[in-house]
This record gives sequence, C-alpha cells and structure tokens, in this order.
Amino acid sequence: MTEIYKIDPLKDQRWPEFLQSHPHGSIFHTPSWLEALRRTYGYQPIAFTTSAPAQELSEALLFCCIDSPFTGRRLVSLPFSDHCEPLTNSAESLAIFLRFLEQNLKREKWRYVEIRPLISRGNRVADFEQNQTSFVHIVDLTRTHEEIFRSFHKDSIQRKIRRAEREGLAYEEGRSEQFLDQFYQLLLRTRRRHQLPPQPRQWFRNLIGCLGDHLKIRVASRDGKPMASILTLEFKKVMVYKYGCSDAQYHNLGPMHLLFWKTIQESASKGLTSLDLGRSDADNGGLVEFKDRWGGTRSTLDYLRYPATIVKTDTHESWRVKAAKQLFHHLPDGFLEVAGKLLYRHVG
Repeated sequence: MTEIYKIDPLKDQRWPEFLQSHPHGSIFHTPSWLEALRRTYGYQPIAFTTSAPAQELSEALLFCCIDSPFTGRRLVSLPFSDHCEPLTNSAESLAIFLRFLEQNLKREKWRYVEIRPLISRGNRVADFEQNQTSFVHIVDLTRTHEEIFRSFHKDSIQRKIRRAEREGLAYEEGRSEQFLDQFYQLLLRTRRRHQLPPQPRQWFRNLIGCLGDHLKIRVASRDGKPMASILTLEFKKVMVYKYGCSDAQYHNLGPMHLLFWKTIQESASKGLTSLDLGRSDADNGGLVEFKDRWGGTRSTLDYLRYPATIVKTDTHESWRVKAAKQLFHHLPDGFLEVAGKLLYRHVG
C-alpha cells in the first residue's frame, strides 16, 4: 500500500524547487500565494505527497483547510484560486491520493474535499463528482505582436484598442499604495454593479506584500481619472489575469481593452508563452464571449467534490440571495467593505 505523507508547503524547503521543476506548477501553488491566503483568511495550507521526508518531492496534492462555524470544515484545492492542477504524474497516482482523502473524510471531520484541476478529467474521478463547471481561456503568446493582434475580434477588440489609443488614454503600472487605492475604488464600483461585496482590501495588500514583483496593478486613465484597472500575476512562463474592475461610464473608450493589449505586448516581449484570462462562470455569457474574442483557446474547468453535493431547488434561498444583492447594491462603500471583510473567509 502506498504511504502518503502530509507536509506544510510554507515550511517544507523542497516545495519551491518542486514547483519550478513540475510542468504544472503555477502561481496558485506558490508559497507566496498560500501565505497571502493564510494572512488574510486564516486558511492553513496542506500538501499530501508520496515522497518520504528525506526524498525529493515527485508529486503532491495541495489544499487549504477552511474551518468556518457557518460553512463548515473542508479541504479545497484551492480557495479563491481559479484552478489548482494536481501535481501528480499519472491518473493512477491521482486516484490513490483521492481514495486516501475519501477514507480520511470522517476522521478529519471534513464536510467535503474539493479539487479544482486546470486539465479537465470529466465529471468523475474515483468517487469525486463534478460540482461546478466553468471555462478558462488561454491566449498563445508565442506568436508575433501582429499575429496576436490579428487573432482578436475585429470589431469588439481591435477597434476598441485603437479607440483607446486615439483617445490618448494613459497606461501606468505599479504596486504602491496609490495604485492599490485606484484599483480598489474601481473594484468597489464594479462589485456594486454586480451586487456583490468587494474582496477585503487587506487581501490585495497581502498579495502585494507576499508576491512582490510577480504582481502588477495596471491602470488606464485620462487626465488623472482612473477608468479601468487589472491585477496580473506572473510565474514561470505564464501571465495570469486575476482581477479586473472599471468605471462603466468610460467603457466606450476601451480602457480595459488597452490594459489587456499592453499586458499581452509586455508578456510576449518578455518571452512568456501564454496569458491565462482566468475562470468564467458557464452562465456568465457576456464574460465568456468577451474572452472568446481575444483569440485564445477556451477549455472547460470541472471542479470535483467528494462527497457529491445534492443541489437543492429552494425558492426561499433564491429570494434571500436576491434580497442580499439588493442590499449590497445600496450599501455605502464603507459598509460594503465591511460586508466583504466579514463574509469572504467563510466562502473559500
């Protein structure tokens, strides 16, 4: 029987080198990302491996333990991360890890265990079943700038980029408190439009502190007025678009399109091979279509959970959600920030 060991990826000195050597190691596996999660939400990272303490790591499955009095205790790979590919070397070894977790579910008092792989494995692996389906878009950056630009949708992307350039929108990037303030004010506007509270400001402050030059806040503005902002992450040869926000009154000027184009140009010039445009909910047709038009490849993200969750059709719940969204839409900024600070650590 294969022995499985539990390690702390924040303390195990083998972990950073393992991520560099494993082809599926991503920004979401890094100690810096995990430390930001721990500092902000109190999530403790755990990795399971078949490598003994004296051996080099050859494969592992990474989780955070979420322990909430409201939403329960569970293992998630990983919270607030678009995907977290299992760092295993075969389908057989992944199945061994998952069976081990199934057997330990009751003893550890986990409500469930969830994995969020980047590579789709269908709607079932071992006894883990599909819980949520979404999409991810990857743009190939190994082409010339001209080839990449020609792959964009002519009307909705190319035309908007040219409009932004004609309008003389300014592009800036950084990680200072000033950039964070500009980003967060736009985030408040965007989350209000979506009738949701913003992520805690401290989450972004911790990301900046932990990730350093692997993170950039990019801002498009005119006459000193921020119009749109995105937050990107870089690891190995991949640029990741993680967060975006904007002032809706300036959408017609194309500030968000300018930010993506600047990011693509910079990333391709540095020799990065791909831009990960992040996860999109399958039912968010507008966002999926927007990302489709950047000339990338759309793939399915299948989140898998054990035990499988029974989806309840609860009319009262839907009314509660609608009422909460209306409340978030009308709350003053300060109260909206407090709501996000209180709620997000229980979601994961």
